[in-house]
Amino acid sequence: MTRFLLVVPPLVGHTNPLVGVAHELARRGHRVAWAGYPDQIRRLAGTDTTVFACAMPGAEVRRPPKLIGPAAFQFLWEEFFAPLAELMAPGVDMAVRTFRPDVVVTDQHAVAGALVAERHGIVHVTSASTSAEFVDPLAGMPKVGAWLDGLLAGLRGRLGDPARTGDPRFSPYGILAFTGRELIGDAALPHDRVHLVGPAIAPRSAAGPDFPWNRLAPDRAKVLVTLGTANADAGGRFLATAAEALDRLGDRVQGIVVDPGHTLTAVPDGVLVLDHVPQLDLLPHLDAVVCHSGHNTVCESLWHGVPLVLAPIRDDQPIVAGQVVAAGAGVRVRFNRVDAARLGAAVETVLDGDGGHRAAAEAIGRSFRAAGGVTAAADHLDRIAARHPRPAAEPAPGR
Repeated sequence: MTRFLLVVPPLVGHTNPLVGVAHELARRGHRVAWAGYPDQIRRLAGTDTTVFACAMPGAEVRRPPKLIGPAAFQFLWEEFFAPLAELMAPGVDMAVRTFRPDVVVTDQHAVAGALVAERHGIVHVTSASTSAEFVDPLAGMPKVGAWLDGLLAGLRGRLGDPARTGDPRFSPYGILAFTGRELIGDAALPHDRVHLVGPAIAPRSAAGPDFPWNRLAPDRAKVLVTLGTANADAGGRFLATAAEALDRLGDRVQGIVVDPGHTLTAVPDGVLVLDHVPQLDLLPHLDAVVCHSGHNTVCESLWHGVPLVLAPIRDDQPIVAGQVVAAGAGVRVRFNRVDAARLGAAVETVLDGDGGHRAAAEAIGRSFRAAGGVTAAADHLDRIAARHPRPAAEPAPGR
């Protein structure tokens, strides 16, 4: 029996890939605990999950809407990921001292997990919920790269082992990357211990009302529009455009639009608008997905062989969109500028078999399923734990 501590930021897309892995590790008889935001983790992983609470930001970080490129990258690290590491470190430290894990599995952007683990001399494994940083997005921006190196070195000096070197986003012991070579192309990986396991497709805790399955039209192609869990504030115009585009295609397409922020004021009769959908359950019934290029949504869609229309907003999303387009499994539109006519045309393009988008998506899906997902991830963690057993704890004084 091995003890695994999973460390995640308060972001659904970074937590979901590890939920199935945690369940698989528990099924094998291992002990699993989490460090992070308890309410969110228990909502996603189950109410009986063991969670060590970490301090979290008191308010959502709101980026200026026109901030893009290197400035957006620096803003995200300086205003969110670096402060998050400082906030989470005491909670992670308490989890390590109390739970005494053999292995810490830490999200790539919850660097407190890596730094606290190295300070305690515990093996840590990176969970990479996006493939964007494997293509070295800072390669052409050496000043930004040097700035990030300095920021991470400062965090290490305060939270980790100052004698260590290397990027805490890429564990030298192993990286679980929830993607595949067919999507990321021939990009060089950080080292030879990157394990491309494909998406973590596993049952999730139910959330929201039951889906109206009886309202799905059997004679029309089903197209889902979703902007993920973190973009409700930015998506009003786009969702309205998507609803109009799908309504225009109503003779052959049924649109399903996810609108958690209730931004749509006028809903066409032929379009389903819902606060939430059971995405993994719905994907086998879909013919296309329109999304923001969030890594989880992209990989889950491709796992099911569903082609994509991609409207990246920020962060890693333009890189992920580029990977999908390069693989032939989708087309890209401009989030802030696309109109209903162009978006409708993009949907028709991926639905049209002549473009090869579905065939490409299905090929990627086969490769993802062959990669092994949660089972392969758990296998790698078992092997890493076996190669690096934690020394037995010294007896307490007087015992």
